[in-house]
Amino acid sequence: MLWKISFAFSVFVVFTGPGWAEDKYSAKQVDTAAPDEIKEPIRKLLGEKAIQFLDAKGGVLCEVWFSKELSAKAAADQVKNGLTYREIPESTVIGAIRFPQARNDYKKQSIKAGVYILRLGFQPENGDHMGTAPNPDFCLLTPAAEDKDAGPLKTKELQELSSKASGTSHPAVLLLFPIPLKDAGDMPKVVNKGEGHWVLSIKMPVKTGDDKADLGIGLTVIGVSTAA
Repeated sequence: MLWKISFAFSVFVVFTGPGWAEDKYSAKQVDTAAPDEIKEPIRKLLGEKAIQFLDAKGGVLCEVWFSKELSAKAAADQVKNGLTYREIPESTVIGAIRFPQARNDYKKQSIKAGVYILRLGFQPENGDHMGTAPNPDFCLLTPAAEDKDAGPLKTKELQELSSKASGTSHPAVLLLFPIPLKDAGDMPKVVNKGEGHWVLSIKMPVKTGDDKADLGIGLTVIGVSTAA
């Protein structure tokens, strides 16, 4: 099974404004267009600004372009009680990410420098992943040059495409944390989740039929699975 090995790379970031910081990491929003490597069907989904995740010396560890809007399948009571990742269809494009240098993913796999699409994925419920991550929701990285269509992918297709980013039989993965709307903002934040996990957090608009809502996104940028 493609997800049999436990995940090992995670990043937690929370943005509170331009130049936000907590301990050794910070984030800022910049007017940088999405990279040319991203195919047009996906590029047009992305926002016009990038979020830079910075180290203590101001070095850019990664840049993220989140999608302008997500689509959900949710009943009115679900929207009222608060959306979760599970109301968003698997393989939805959450955004794109650029690594200036090679980085580890949540599974501690080495991911080459380059541009990747972030697609929503769910950890298989087959018993092989118990205790490998605090949450079962992830962004799977796919090579931007090979992810040519913004449409949905079947689970196996998504995993196989993501495996091209990791160079192994396991997808390249970044852990997602649930972020309550009261803690999410229109501007990104960097949050320390403990145990070496740092998360990039932001509130994203979501369309649910004729209604609109918001979802707190928490993308793990720094941190690895204890099972890695």
